[in-house]
Amino acid sequence: MPIRTRRNLLQGLVAAGVLVAIPQPASADGRTTVVGAIEAHAHPLLSTEPTGGMNDLHSLGKMLDGATVVGLGEATHNSREFFTMKHRVFRYLVENKGFKAFSQEVHVAAGLRINDYVVKGTGDIRQIMNEEFQGGTRLWNTREYLDLFQWMRAYNARHATKLQYVGNDIDYPGMELFVRVERYVRSHHPDLLPTVQEHYSGLRPNAGMDTWMQAYPQKPLAERKASFANATQVMKLLRERGADGAIVQYAKFIAQVAGIYSYDLADQADLLRAVQHREQAMADNTIWWNEHTGGKTLLSAHNGHVAYGNSRPEYPYRIQGDLIREQIGRRYVNIGFTFDHGSFNAFDPDTGVLRPVTVGSAEKGGNEPTLDKVRYRDYMLDMRTVPEPARSWLRQARPTREIGSDYPDSTRPVALGTFYDVLIHLHRVRAATLL
Repeated sequence: MPIRTRRNLLQGLVAAGVLVAIPQPASADGRTTVVGAIEAHAHPLLSTEPTGGMNDLHSLGKMLDGATVVGLGEATHNSREFFTMKHRVFRYLVENKGFKAFSQEVHVAAGLRINDYVVKGTGDIRQIMNEEFQGGTRLWNTREYLDLFQWMRAYNARHATKLQYVGNDIDYPGMELFVRVERYVRSHHPDLLPTVQEHYSGLRPNAGMDTWMQAYPQKPLAERKASFANATQVMKLLRERGADGAIVQYAKFIAQVAGIYSYDLADQADLLRAVQHREQAMADNTIWWNEHTGGKTLLSAHNGHVAYGNSRPEYPYRIQGDLIREQIGRRYVNIGFTFDHGSFNAFDPDTGVLRPVTVGSAEKGGNEPTLDKVRYRDYMLDMRTVPEPARSWLRQARPTREIGSDYPDSTRPVALGTFYDVLIHLHRVRAATLL
């Protein structure tokens, strides 16, 4: 589920692939010294498109040496260049680093259906996207993600070792999870089937995603708590019967969804617990998928989920990226994105309408104006090894754009050098193409 500003809790063409010099200011003040240090350590990015040569990404590959999970963020939830860079980086990691899985901030059932398409060619991918990318995840229903899924399918058709697509989020249970659990129970433990179906009756999304997402959170809190208890009981029953590990995990995914809605989202303390529940679940699910698929994983999510630090002081919870690092250490490496100006699609928080938004350069005092003074139009920066004075500058919190599903949205204090290992800065972004 994309980051929201808590409703409840560029235009024009850019010649991609051209290295452009951005003039530096003539003065030799402290910021210029920082700019000079960044520039000396930065690696120019020659293209944001997923096709074509990859030689410029070899420097990024070295930054990611030893990683089995790479968290790749985005500074908006719907800009073309962030999405195409995810495709491009994943392609590079597949072809050069042995990566095999693309994990995304989307509900698990969507991941199962899309994975059936990319691995086996099952279903119509456009129809799957239309059915599974609803509500906040409407932002993923884009030409750019369609291109990624079709590339993964084409790759798998030519290779014996398959690429996998997985969802790790818990905002929606998805019918596919219920189908797989109940099909297994019917075949292996038929005596449990009536109990399982009864326990799942209050959670099953019979009317589709949009309807469920609007209706379920409005149910009485006691009813939602009971559904969570029932879903947890199904998971325990399957575990006690020695059920297949994947089936137990599917039941766990359902319980995770029920769990986030078992909190009173109108209560500030409970809201914080719900947010922490989600971050922990996404971290656990990412690691489970990484171990289950047996392949290195690219984790695609918002900057605010792949980071080590939390830019929301009003919600002092631990971030997915921080939790993954705690569990697997330096085998997790993350990449944050920044941009100077451009466009994206976002929901109007008052009307709920999804529409394109264009923003100019960020105000002085934030991170982006200084980053954009580097002479490379787009570039990559390993902030773990950048020299002084840039190193200290990057470790200080400054206002930074972290635009989620809704806009207008405020900037948030981000210390780039402590939140991320690697930074990719883009001069300009364009709105993604909605399907």
